[in-house]
Formats: sequence, structure tokens, C-alpha cells
Amino acid sequence: MKSFLRAVLLLSMPGIAFADEVNGANTAWILTSTALVLFMTLPGLALFYGGLVRTKNVLSVLMQCFAIACVASLLWLIIGYSLAFGEGNLLIGDTSKAFFASIGKGTLFGDIPESLFAIFQMTFVIITPALIVGAFAERMKFSSVLVFTVLWILLVYVPVCHWVWGGGWLGAMGLLDFAGGTVVHITAGVAALVVALMIGNRRGFPETAMPPHNMTMSVIGAGMLWVGWFGFNAGSALAANGDAAMAMLVTHISAAAGALAWMTMEWSKFGKPSVLGIITGMVAGLGTITPASGFVGPMGALVIGLSAGVICFYATQFIKRKLIIDDSLDVFPVHGVGGILGTLMAGIFSSTSLGVFSGFGFAEGIESISQQFGVQAIGVAATIAYTAVITFIIVKITGMLTSGIRVDRDDETQGLDLVLHEETGYKY
Repeated sequence: MKSFLRAVLLLSMPGIAFADEVNGANTAWILTSTALVLFMTLPGLALFYGGLVRTKNVLSVLMQCFAIACVASLLWLIIGYSLAFGEGNLLIGDTSKAFFASIGKGTLFGDIPESLFAIFQMTFVIITPALIVGAFAERMKFSSVLVFTVLWILLVYVPVCHWVWGGGWLGAMGLLDFAGGTVVHITAGVAALVVALMIGNRRGFPETAMPPHNMTMSVIGAGMLWVGWFGFNAGSALAANGDAAMAMLVTHISAAAGALAWMTMEWSKFGKPSVLGIITGMVAGLGTITPASGFVGPMGALVIGLSAGVICFYATQFIKRKLIIDDSLDVFPVHGVGGILGTLMAGIFSSTSLGVFSGFGFAEGIESISQQFGVQAIGVAATIAYTAVITFIIVKITGMLTSGIRVDRDDETQGLDLVLHEETGYKY
């Protein structure tokens, strides 16, 4: 009887977890986070991007985001998860988890079901290639988008994910990337720049103005991204604890700081603040805090967010106005530059040795900021170089398999909605 009462008492106590049982609180939080991260792509990113293109291409962008979600999900099931998180070696995982063969209802990853961990990570692989859509919007064949997505996930996302989170060499080196500065934002941003250069500018760019067709849609999508990002960053703690709470707090601070910083820069340079500017600054703040979100405090987040708003703003101006590269929806200057900046700053602001403000960092193990910064720099450089080279090869292969990745001039003029999908976004 005493044993029975003791068992009931232990089971009734929140926060008690055992190595061989599911933690209900953590499981509930990651279930919620998984839904939030998928919400970021569908409908968040889809609406954000959809409103930024011209009327004749809105459905094509929505279709690409939706199709990528489906393709990435099945690819993750078949082999992606296994190659990313299977034991393997320092470069790539193995095939032991292909088709989720070794995952049952009772299989655990820490104290949450491994099936939950697998689908949580699936939402990351969904949004990453979807981000790249913004670079080639309004001019890539739909068949090329699908082929590119499959090859890019297998050859770029999966290996880098394994390097950082799956037991690979960057994780072993001590790289700090809490929620995807290298795995998500640098890979997507660098790939976007490579694709934009290879596919070429849209007809009329930059002489012809190509303003967003529906800013209301984009603002709604941006709001969904902001909310969904809490699952992206705070969910990466894989527990309902103080790490998750702090990650959520610093994510919000950086988003707000990035939005206001970008708005201020635009206001001072062009005379008026724009809605497009403030929501783009918000995304820059979110992307930049992502790698550092589990390692920095409120003060570090404030500095990171303000830096993101200013640096990513100037990066956008430089890419489009100086280099004349048509990265249509600013994927590289926002996500690529933001991911680089955030990953490097994680090595600085995570250290508790910054002491003047208690709200800077929490990574107790970092004794030398310069040493950690060096590790972060190696991670950034390796991710950029690998992504750029492999993405270049993937674009070449995609072009051969689909008879060229770009639609012809007349189709581009008519718009991808009618040409590729025989539909229109609006009926006037």
C-alpha cells in the first residue's frame, strides 16, 4: 500500500521526469512548438512572400511554399531525418532511421517521444527551402522548384544539419547555434544569392518598379511569422523550462528592436517610414537572434536586434542598388546576413564574463570569448563555402533535368499564375 501511495504521489508531482518515461510538460510544449513552426511557413511565410510579389504571380508563390512543405515532409520521412540525426560519422548520418523504421510510440529522444522530435525537426526542413523561394520569385519553373528542393534538402540542408545538431564536426567543435543560424538562415541566404545570380534578374529590373501588390497580406504573414518564431526558437530548448522562456523573451526583444531600427534607418534616409520596412526589420531581428536565442539575455538580444535592423538594411541597399542583384524578396541580406551576424554575435554575447549587464549571456562554459568567436567564424565560413558550391552544382543539375530553370520571356510577362497553374489569385 505504501509503495502504491508513493507511486501516486510521484506521478502527481509536475516536473518529475525519468530517463525511461515521457515528460508530459515538455511533450506538450514541443507539440505546440511544432504547430507554431509549421504555422510560420503555412500560412505565415506564404502570405508574407505572396503579398510582396506582383498580382500575376501571387498564386505561384503560395503554390511553391505549399508544395515545398509536402515534398520536404516526405523526403524527411524517407531518408532526410536518418541522414541528419542517425549516428553515422562526423560528416553525415546513417540509414538506420530511414522511413522512421526505428521510431515507435514508446521511442524517446531525451524525455519526449522521438516521433515528436522528428516532426519538430521536419518543420525546420520545410521552412528552410521555402525561404529560398523569395530569391527566384516570379521567374522559375514550377518543375525546377520541385527538383531543386529535393536535391538541395539532401545535399545541403541534411549534411549541415548533421554537422551542427546531429553529432557532426561543427557540433563537436563547440559551435553555438541554438535554433538555426547556420542550419537554416545562412544556408537559405547563401543559396538564395547563388540562385539569384544564376537565374538572372527579372525582366525590367531595376529600371521598372515592382512594388508589392498587397501589403495587407504581407503584414498578416509577418505577424504570423513573429508568433510562429516563438516555437522556432523557444521550442529548440526541447523542454518547458527557463531556457525556453528566456529564448522566447530574447526572440521578442530582438524582433521589436530590429523592426524599429530598420524603420528608423529608412525614415532618416528616405524621409518616411514604410510598412514594408518595419516588417522586414522584424524578420531581420528574428533571423539574427535565432542562433543566439538560447545563449543570450535581454541586453544581448537588444544589441543583436538593433544591429540586425541597421546592418541588414544596408545589406539590402548594397545588394539591390550597388550590385544590381535581383534577390527579389531580400533573402540573402535579411536571412543570410542576419544568420552570419547572429552566429558571430552568439560567440560574444553568450559569455557571462561580459558582467557589466547581467542580462547579456548565460553560457557558463565559455571562458574565452575570442576562442568561441573563432569557432563561430569557422562554422560560418564552412557553411557559406559548402552551401555556395553545392547550390551552384544543384542549379546546374536542375537546369539539365528540367530543360532550363527559368520560364521564357513571354511567360514571365504574362505571369506564372496563368502560365504554370491556369489560375489567378483574384477575380475582378
